[in-house]
Parts: sequence; C-alpha cells; structure tokens
Amino acid sequence: MNDWLPRLTEVGERLAEEWTSARNPRKGDLPSSHELRASDADRERIAQVLQDAHADGRITLDELEERLGVLYSARTLGELATLTGDLLPADQQPLTLDDRPVSAIFKKEQRGGRWVVPAELGVTAMFGTTTLDFRDAILQNRRVVINATLVFGGLEIHVPEDVEVIRVAKDRTAKLTKQPTEAGAPVIEVRTSNFVGEVKVKEPPKRKRRK
Repeated sequence: MNDWLPRLTEVGERLAEEWTSARNPRKGDLPSSHELRASDADRERIAQVLQDAHADGRITLDELEERLGVLYSARTLGELATLTGDLLPADQQPLTLDDRPVSAIFKKEQRGGRWVVPAELGVTAMFGTTTLDFRDAILQNRRVVINATLVFGGLEIHVPEDVEVIRVAKDRTAKLTKQPTEAGAPVIEVRTSNFVGEVKVKEPPKRKRRK
C-alpha cells in the first residue's frame, strides 16, 4: 500500500546528496576523519569494548591480545575504528567516522556519541528531523559550518557548555544559544535554505553561581 514511500525516500536522499555536493565542494586541504590523531581517551573507549567482547565470548583471548596490541600502537582514529567494526552495530560504535551528509527524508536521523565533525557538514531534512549531538564530538575546526536544507523539516542541535551556535539565513545572522561563551570558543554556524523549516538548539542547564 505504501510501496511509493521507500522509493520516494530513496529519490529524496539521492537528490539531497547531489544538492549538498553542488553547494559544498569537498576541500582537499583538510585531513579526513580517519587521518586525525587518536587520543588516549579514545584508545580507552576501544579497549573497553574489546574487553567486554572477550568477557562475553565474542572474541578469544588471543584475539583480544592481538587487537590490544594494534590499539596501543595505533596513531590515527581510522586505525582505532577498524578494531570494533565487527563487534557492535553501527549506531553503537564507540567511535564514528562518517564525513557524509546527514539526510532525513520522511524520517528521523541522528548523529551523536563520539563522532568527528568535519569543517563543513551538509544536512537535509524533508518532512523529517535531523538531530546532531555535539556533546561528545570531536570538532575538526573551531568553526563548523552546517549547510542545512530544510523542507517542512527540522534540525535539532545539542551542544555542551561554551559552544556558540549562530544561524545565517540570507543576510541575517542570529545567535541561537543563550548562555555566554568565552572568547575563542567553538562556533557552529548554521546556514539555512528552507521552506517552513525549524532549527532548535538544546544547551546544558545553566550553572548556579556560588555565593
């Protein structure tokens, strides 16, 4: 009965990718998310997944030792991400490396957890909602540009403390975060092309000042 909906969604996603690609040509001078240097905190995240996988019998002791050896000698995030690819579903991975645009066509789509945010990210929401959670994200740039196309859709952004979000539509710029930020704090710039679209920002609760 609703056989047309999957086909319409597929066409919409393909058009969204082509539209985003045309608006935002890929910059060759920026490193990919796979090339970024890994931190000790990211290694510990991966190590915990490997240890849990051994504890419940998904990998043997030899496999655990082999993967831990690779883990602690790895230099890039790309090397880390390969170690858990066969252990958890994509939405449960401890590290997400995905530079592709985010599209929600007649559905809800989200990106969050520990993920690498490229300097520019394309977002499309057509009769759907896209959620971007930056609270545990790795920002490639101090200023991130989100090129959002909203057609009767919404974009919801979650940010940690001391991150500013602004919206640029035509010649108008508006600050969407309410809490003050320090000089040099990261800025997320949302550039919108929309037809009845909405951008919402969720911030952490304001801390009470000590007397």
